Amino acid sequence: MLDWLATFTGGGLAAKATAAVTTTGAAVSTAAGTPGMPWWVWPLLLFITTFVLGIVAVLGGVGGGVLFVPIVGSFFPFNLDFVRGAGLLVALAGALAAGPGLLKLNLANLRLALPVALIASTFSMVGAFIGLALPNNVVQTALGITIVLIAILFVVSKNTEFPQVGGSDKLARFLGIGGTYYERSSGKTVDWSVWRTPQGFLLFIAIGIMAGMFGLGAGWANVPVLNLLMGAPLKVAVGTSKFLLSITDTSAAWVYLNQGAVLPVIAVPSIVGIMLGSFVGVRLLATAKPRAVKYLVIVLLLAAGLRSLLKGLGIWN
Repeated sequence: MLDWLATFTGGGLAAKATAAVTTTGAAVSTAAGTPGMPWWVWPLLLFITTFVLGIVAVLGGVGGGVLFVPIVGSFFPFNLDFVRGAGLLVALAGALAAGPGLLKLNLANLRLALPVALIASTFSMVGAFIGLALPNNVVQTALGITIVLIAILFVVSKNTEFPQVGGSDKLARFLGIGGTYYERSSGKTVDWSVWRTPQGFLLFIAIGIMAGMFGLGAGWANVPVLNLLMGAPLKVAVGTSKFLLSITDTSAAWVYLNQGAVLPVIAVPSIVGIMLGSFVGVRLLATAKPRAVKYLVIVLLLAAGLRSLLKGLGIWN
């Protein structure tokens, strides 16, 4: 395959390219624990899997990371550290793509996002160090339990479009958290504020630790806390959560990169697959049945969570 390159370069560049391919293949084989399999098989399977996950994530209204880590970590033979590192980059890519548009529409609020991001990103780094220090079976078991609980949360939680806020607390007033945005469906400008700010900030400590420890995008937890507990309108909660991920996941991803727990041959096809799947998912969104897709997401999470739990306990390897 590289003969044409040797013709034009006298063999030097071709030799370097061949060495790079060999090194890449060895890295993939090491990560997968399947030295006899051609190196390109796993990136191809990852691309196909994440392409489908990208479609399901958009239709189900969830971040790609919360599906990527449990499913790839449970059903692919990669070391969980590499999967969690790639999961953070998958969640980060989606958040960075959406952030500017959300800020422009006033659906991501900086006064709400920045203090929360400071807390969550700090503790996501703590979580990343904890996750990399713990044995894989412990992390796998804890991940399985967390994913099953997230699936149950999706069943029982009922977000409110415009929560009733009793009045801003002292911390919210001090930080000036609140704002307005234009609601196209009603043609009106919506004024909003938040309450229970200290309780919300405390919960973001736990969210940050879990995001960094398991490599999950934390949108599944951000939105209920911002909407149900603190009283932000649903669109502001979703938009601010998405913007928040771009800060929180960057902090945790840096730890994984610094520790060598990010393999490009796992991360790149995953990011490309989930981004392309997201574009297709957006086109299918108008005709999809939200309730059916929600049930599909719950079933996928339950299957992946139980698989991860059994794998961590050594019952089903």
